[in-house]
Amino acid sequence: MFGLIARMKAQAGKRDALLTILLEATGDMPGCLSYVVAKDASDPESLWITEVWDSPESHKASLSLPVVQAAIEKARPLIAGFDNRVTTEPVGGAGLRQPDRKEILPAS
Repeated sequence: MFGLIARMKAQAGKRDALLTILLEATGDMPGCLSYVVAKDASDPESLWITEVWDSPESHKASLSLPVVQAAIEKARPLIAGFDNRVTTEPVGGAGLRQPDRKEILPAS
């Protein structure tokens, strides 16, 4: 699995509009196992986006989907910037398929 976690900063007063755009674009994205948009509780202009994909290739392919391209164009003027972006390697959890333990545990 492939994961991304990032904080997106909205232009002043535009967080809820940006949130709406991001959520509208999350319909059918092949390979997307989880896409969560959350309001930052301590910063009124920030959102956290947490994504889990079956592969990095699926994530990359999603960026060319018409619905995603339209959302990017619509959201761009509302975005002030990004920070705290990290790539992760999800191994399971609530809502995600649980891999065979051999896939995630080191050999003993």
